[in-house]
Formats: sequence, structure tokens, C-alpha cells
Amino acid sequence: MLTVLPGALGAVAVAQDGATGSSRIDGVAWMNVRDSFGVALADYTYISDKGGLLDPGGTIVWTVVGLEFVGYMIIVTTAIWFIGFALSFAWLDFFANALRGTAGALAGQLATPAVLITAATIGAFFVAWFIVRGFHARAVIQTVTMLAVAVLGPLFLADPLAAALGSDGVLAQGRDVGLAVASGLNGSTNRNPDLAVSTLQGDMADNFARRPVQVWNFGHIVDNRSACAAAWSSGVTTGDTDRTQRALAACGDTAAAAAAAHPSLGQIGTGLLLLVSAAVLLLFAVVLSYRLMRAALDAIMQGFMATFGFAAGGFVFGPTQTFLVRNLVNTGIAAARMCAYTVFIGVYLLFLGNLFQQARGQVLAVIVIAAVVEAVAILQFGRLAKGLTRGSDWMANRFSLTIQGARGGSGGTALGMGGGGKSSGGGSGVSAIAGLAALNTVNASPLTAWLAGRTVNPFSPLALGKMRSDRANVATAASRLEGHEWASLARQNWRLLARREADEWGGIHTELGLARAIKYLDNNRVPYQHISAVLLDAGATHSAVNQALRARSVRNETRSRNPYGFAPLQKAVASGNAVMNHAGTDAQAAFAAQAVADADSLARHTLAPEPGARLDHEFMARVEEHWDSDRALRANIRPEEWNSVGRATRTAIAHRLATDHFAIARAFNDHPTHSNREALMTSVKRLANLDHTVPEAGLDPWDL
Repeated sequence: MLTVLPGALGAVAVAQDGATGSSRIDGVAWMNVRDSFGVALADYTYISDKGGLLDPGGTIVWTVVGLEFVGYMIIVTTAIWFIGFALSFAWLDFFANALRGTAGALAGQLATPAVLITAATIGAFFVAWFIVRGFHARAVIQTVTMLAVAVLGPLFLADPLAAALGSDGVLAQGRDVGLAVASGLNGSTNRNPDLAVSTLQGDMADNFARRPVQVWNFGHIVDNRSACAAAWSSGVTTGDTDRTQRALAACGDTAAAAAAAHPSLGQIGTGLLLLVSAAVLLLFAVVLSYRLMRAALDAIMQGFMATFGFAAGGFVFGPTQTFLVRNLVNTGIAAARMCAYTVFIGVYLLFLGNLFQQARGQVLAVIVIAAVVEAVAILQFGRLAKGLTRGSDWMANRFSLTIQGARGGSGGTALGMGGGGKSSGGGSGVSAIAGLAALNTVNASPLTAWLAGRTVNPFSPLALGKMRSDRANVATAASRLEGHEWASLARQNWRLLARREADEWGGIHTELGLARAIKYLDNNRVPYQHISAVLLDAGATHSAVNQALRARSVRNETRSRNPYGFAPLQKAVASGNAVMNHAGTDAQAAFAAQAVADADSLARHTLAPEPGARLDHEFMARVEEHWDSDRALRANIRPEEWNSVGRATRTAIAHRLATDHFAIARAFNDHPTHSNREALMTSVKRLANLDHTVPEAGLDPWDL
């Protein structure tokens, strides 16, 4: 494939070239862009050996370079034509007559006697007002201004766009002066605008097409020899590359003939650089043409706007007169723009022309420098446009200040000129802030919210999510309010409950009352994280609450979890043992109070025997005899006896133990003496001994 296919392509290319005898680029031929030698850019040909079946490498190089060459010529030709088309004003001819007719019809509708009399009457009122206020100078200036508008108005309104679109209009005059200066800079004495445009296009064709292509193709410019220049021009016009190579060798430029006969891979890289340079050139052409067209269209727009000023606005003091002045000044500045832009392109082409002439084979240097110069020219072009805009605003402001008779020096601003902005070059920060403020006002408007589907502040980044959140909040507001009210009632109930139960055992300020309050709060399923707040709100101290919750937590962590045991009994045993473990500490009172609370719970949850029930007193005496020792209890009372004795007997034993344990725990809490502590320890052991934790031990006193 690498050997046969490139050779076949070369053979086909040679056959086609021989058949047609021309390599014209038809896509850009209609632009008719020619260099200074009269050769059309569409006829340019890359002079190179095409390779063949025996030279596949040459065929590949020729093919790639040929594709690059066609792309480069299309871009360059389009850019040169674009600039010439913009400078020639041919684009304006398409709708010039229609614009002038429209402007004339508009002037005919506005310039009526009724409008004129009304505007003059309003202007006369200002004259009278100035005289009454003692501003005689202003009255004179206003009178002169009205007379000037009255005299110049009919001349302008007869053909409003004549100054912009006429053959002797400001745009044409500005363009012609600029072309004359640009042509003179490039060595031409021709003052004919059409010929000047053609000359500029020829210079651009030489600088961006003829010389770069020759340097690309041969490594140097062949135009340095007149015979070789003619040979190359004739060869590319006919499209006969072989004949061109022989002609170059015959004129004495053997280096060019050798380069054409032996293309190299370096020419591919050179072509890529040229394509980048051509893209920058096209960008510059687009920017230049845009500026030129915009200047012309701005002048046309100012002509339309000036129609209102000469018909009515020019007679009225203030912003309307300023508006007319700005229209007239901007129309004149449009001519200055046309002249400045055209001179700018002339200086630019002169520099690049000298740059290419001095290249002398320095291919990479001239291409890179030209691209950089073009990029810089685009930036400088923008600065030139901004400078002209600032100058236009400054002139309009000074004229308006003079008409309005204002004082205060050059720093004043006429009525109707505004406070600066982007175009004036001053106060851009204030203008930006004002714009943001206006945007914020629109964003915060209720009307905007309704138009945006009930979305508040729709320009904010999280507006959609906030809208959904707000709608959900609105929809659930009643439920959340009701939930808040219920929670408030619950908190009030918890506070009252804590105080009421604490008062039963001495109040919330005592350890015993605090333990009882915690017990009943837990029984009422008050969330644990709220218990401290409820107790503190009820009047307890932080230290007492901490100790009470500590005692309750120790009881919960140390109590038995045996499923066959009685839960109140297990709690009473755990809290009793905790008292023993914390005796003599600062938390003893809190643990003693917790033991009383659990003993009270055991006593209340232990059933008493029914009145008149038959009890086995002999069995009860045997249990009482041995209940202080778990071994003796198991040795003397068998499981079968526990199961066979009546329920009433077992209940009687449980009730006596629970009642006694509550009394013992209360006694120790009230008087924490050694004997009371020993009694509490004995009672806790009795409870533990009689708690059967396995079914094989038989029923215990708390089993029903």
C-alpha cells in the first residue's frame, strides 16, 4: 500500500494535470483577486515533482503539501477579498437606495408644520424662562441654536442619508482620504478609490500569497530576478509545472529548480505554519471588515436619528438637543473611523511588505513574525476603535455644554450625555454596579417571580432547588406548626410531671425527689436527651442531675438481664449493690435515692395475697429460716415444694420481702448509718436468693 498507492495517485495526478493543463481553484476564482503581476491567486500552483511509481515518497510529500497549499490559498484569497470588498463599499450599494427612500419617507412624516410649531413653541418657552431667571447668555445661545436648526433642518431633511450614503458623503470622503494615504504609504500615486482598492489588494496578494508561496516552494523569493518572476507567473497561469521548472532553470535560478525537483518533508511543516498565519490573517480581515461596516452602518443610524432632531428635538433645550449633537458628531466621527481604519491597514501592509521583502529565505522567521504582527494588529485595532469612541463622546459633550451655556470647566457633563459608561471610557465601574443593581431589582421583583413559574429570585444559582424547598415548607407548614405546638405541650407536661412526682418525696431539690422524678419521666417515655433539660427547668441543679443520672445509668448497666427473672426485682438488686459499691463517695446520696426508687417500684409491682387466702405458714417459716443463705435455701426447700405450694403463699412471701426492702432502703437513705447499710445489704441478698433464674429451680415468690 505504501509503495503502490502513492505511485498510483501520482500517476493519476500527472494524467489529470496533462489533460486539463490548469490547476485553477474554482471555489475562489470568482473573487478575481490578483497580485501586482496580474496573476490570479486562484491560478497559483505549487511547483513540485509529483513522484511516481518509482518514487512513492515524493508522491506522498506532493500530496500532503498540495492539500496544505490549496487550504492556504483559499484562506488567504478569502481574507484579501474580504478586505477589498469592505473598502470598496460595494456591499452598501445593495441597499443604499432603499435606505435613502426609507429615510426620506420618515422625514416626510415627521417634518410637518404642526410638529415644527409645537417644537419651536417649547424651545421658545425655555428662552423666556432663561430671560425671567436672568440667564441672558443661555437665552441667546438657545435662540441661536433654534435658528441654526431651523436653517439646517430643511437642507438635511430633504435627503437625510445624503451625508452618509452620498457620493460626496462623509463616509466616502473618509474612505477616499484613507485610501489615498494608504496608497501613498505603499508607493502608489493613484488617487482613484477603485484603483486604490485594487492596488491594496495587489499588495496584499504579493505579501500574503506570492512571496510566501515562493519562499515555501523554493526557499527564497524568485521575483528578485525579473526573468524568473515572469517565468513563474507564466507557469502558474498555464498550470504547466514541468515547463515552469525548466523556465526557472533557464532564467538562472537553479536553486529554485532543484527545490521543485526534490520536495522535502520540511515543506510540510512550513505549510502548517503558513496555515496558522493564514488563519490569523483571515481573523484580522474579519475584524477590519466588521469595523468598517459597523462605522458605515453607525453613520446611517445616526442619520435616521438626526431626522428626529432636525424635525423637532433640536428646538427643545436639554437632552433632545444633546441627542442631535451626538448624532451629528458621530456621523463626522464615522468618516474619521473610515479614514483611520484605512490608514491603519495601509501602514500594516507597508510593514508586512517590507518584512517579506527582507525575509530573504528566512521562512520560519517571516511566517512567525507575520502571525505575531497580525495578532498585535487585531489588539491595536480594538484600542483604536475605543479611542475614537471616547473622542466622539468628548466632542459631543463639549458641543452640548456650549449650547447649554454650562459652566464648570472640562469636567462637566451635558444634559443627555449620561454619567459615562463603556463607550465614554469613564465610570465603567459605576455603570457595571448600576447594571448589577438593576439586574438585582428585576431578580427580586414579585412580577419576575410570577413570570418564572412562582420562583423567587430566579436568576440565583440555587433558585430551582430553593423554590422546591419553599413549596415543600409551605405545604407542610401546618403540620410542622401543629407538631411544634404538641411538642410544647409535651414539654410543659414533662415539667409538671417532674415537679409533681418530686414533691411526693421531698421536692426536686432533694436526691430522693430527683430520683422519683427521673423514674416517672422514664415511665412516660420522655426522650433521654430531654430529661436533663426538663429537670433543670423544674428547678434541679446541674450537679444533682448529673449524679442522679449517673446512679440510674449504673443500675441499668449492672442489672441482670435473665429472661426468667422479675424486672423490678432485678433493678432493686442492682441499685442496692450499687449503693454498697459507692458508699462513702460524693454520689452515695444519689445511689441511695435510686435504691429507694427501685424498692418502691418493686413493692408496687409485687402482688399481695388476697384477703382470707389460705397460707402455708409452715412453708413460709421454713423459707424465712433459710432465706439468708442461697445454699441452705436450695438444700432445705426442693423445687417440687415451690411448685406445689399455693400461689397465695408465694405471693405472701414476695410481698413481705418487697415491703421490708422498701422500708430498709428508705431507712438507709434517711439515715445512712453502718447498721442500716448492713440491713440493706442483707435485704438485697434475700431478694437475690429467692430470685430463681432457671426453670429447674421451680417457681419463685414473684412467679404467678
